[in-house]
Amino acid sequence: MAASLIDQIGQLRTHFIKELQDAANSKDLENLKVKYLGKKGPIQSLMMELKNCTTEERPHFGKLINDLKEELVSHCENSLARLKNQEMVDRFEKEWLDPTLPGRRGPLGREHPVTQMLNHALDILIGMGFSVRLGPDVDTDYYNFGGLNFAKDHPARDMQDTFYLSTKWLLRTHTSNTQVHTMENFSPPIRVVAPGRCFRNETTSARSHVFFHQVEAFYIDKHVTFADLFSTMDEFWSKLLGEKVKTRFRPSYFPFTEPGLEVDVLCTRCKGSGCRICKHTGWLEVCGAGMIHPNVLRKGGIDPEVYSGFAWGMGIERPAILKHQIPDIRYFTQNDMKFLTQFA
Repeated sequence: MAASLIDQIGQLRTHFIKELQDAANSKDLENLKVKYLGKKGPIQSLMMELKNCTTEERPHFGKLINDLKEELVSHCENSLARLKNQEMVDRFEKEWLDPTLPGRRGPLGREHPVTQMLNHALDILIGMGFSVRLGPDVDTDYYNFGGLNFAKDHPARDMQDTFYLSTKWLLRTHTSNTQVHTMENFSPPIRVVAPGRCFRNETTSARSHVFFHQVEAFYIDKHVTFADLFSTMDEFWSKLLGEKVKTRFRPSYFPFTEPGLEVDVLCTRCKGSGCRICKHTGWLEVCGAGMIHPNVLRKGGIDPEVYSGFAWGMGIERPAILKHQIPDIRYFTQNDMKFLTQFA
């Protein structure tokens, strides 16, 4: 039994050394280590053979097997370090890395396309004499509805359109809430543009979202007329879209204007012949507008017998979609870097 065990130890050492020399990479070496030193490997089998040895032989042969195990582990560790070092050298030689070259610069941050369009609109309106005033995203029912002449049973007050935080507080549905705040704190002449986020409880689709960005502009002074509104619209939309555009005005209803109207521009893509973007009508609806209702002026502490004014509001996503021909408004909120990096 003793001679047989010694022969097995010698043969095991010989086979291991031969296979170790044939290992071509670190993966082969890991497999070899598992093969010989694993729970089902020959080293473990030799340990099981000790039970067949006499009590006097067992310590001696146990030491021989442990010495063999330590020898194989040492061979594996030394060879693994050598192979990994060689693999690293081969990799650097293959990739030809010059450590003296400067590192690659990461991409620079840039403004979101909605922010770009919002800033562009504000630059135009500031150049036309408007000043920027921000209103709160969370406001009371009075400033969002009551002060803007919404009746108590108006559909826009319903839960299907408005995110109510309590019976009094809500997420604003438009930046028009800035109108009454401004009129309460400033006297005419007032020429203000109010940008910001709005929130509406709507079904998200390619053309609408539960939150969006809006710009509200209003002008209050003596003798303000529709002619002032029309001329402002013509100049603003031509500058925003980068070309002289044709506008048209359609009668419409808003609780806070009297009279109210919708503003359309001739489609900048098909020039009026009809396409998918304008739904084959030749025109694009871009904003709502009108003369500020006398009741709104009164609630803001301004005498409608002395002063008049116009107001108009537009979503920022719509002109951004028109300018870049983006097919789905949801792209703006998906944080897809492939989409966002297109807008330098």
